[in-house]
Amino acid sequence: YELGRIFRNEGISTKHNPEFTSVEIYQAFSNYIDMMDLTEELIKDIVADKCGSLVINYQNKEIDFSKPWRRISMKNIVKEFTDIDFDSFNGDLEVAKQAVKSIDVELSPKINTLGRILNQVFEQKVESHLIEPTFIIDYPIEISPLARPHIEDKEMVQRFELFIVGRELANAFSELIDPVDQRERMQLQQSLRDEGDLEAHCIDEDFLNALEIGMPPTGGLGIGIDRLIMLITNSASIRDVIPFPLLKPEIT
Repeated sequence: YELGRIFRNEGISTKHNPEFTSVEIYQAFSNYIDMMDLTEELIKDIVADKCGSLVINYQNKEIDFSKPWRRISMKNIVKEFTDIDFDSFNGDLEVAKQAVKSIDVELSPKINTLGRILNQVFEQKVESHLIEPTFIIDYPIEISPLARPHIEDKEMVQRFELFIVGRELANAFSELIDPVDQRERMQLQQSLRDEGDLEAHCIDEDFLNALEIGMPPTGGLGIGIDRLIMLITNSASIRDVIPFPLLKPEIT
């Protein structure tokens, strides 16, 4: 594992900061299910140790960490909140766009796959409602270029994100270890980046070379330390828990 600072060119809000702290964990001969078990056990231990209880109050919301944390696929949680069944579209992009338009989901012109539409519905209509600890599992392959394909659905991958009080706290997946598949996905990501998508991955030849040499089945996990500290200290803003937050210059 590695604990350290990360820098991303993103906006600033009460829950986002361009500079933040994360712990990244990798375990050989494991998968995203093992990472879910580890995440739940680790965070429960931290909360119990620092708060003296597994039931805490965060900004007037009671969060119960003691119960087994819910695990539900992105498709099923979207269906639960919106009544839209993405399996019913049978790959028809236009029907899917009309369905999500009816519930006021905004889509940019660049979103041109069912997986990306599904993710937008989740982000706009579901994410903010996930107050209790919830693992959202099985993400679209288009937005998960480093994750292993799902065993039962090749359009999805073995990935999860943990949400608490409506915000992402952890991200993990079964690592993709097939160098041929990884190269194809990176080439697709590079083409998206060339078209102006700055969040798309570049081709990483060193990484691909390492995969070609060999990598065991591996589970990978990242946990946002700042957001975790926000929870256990009942802090409303991420700026309250960052040691040296960005400040406006004093006007003299």
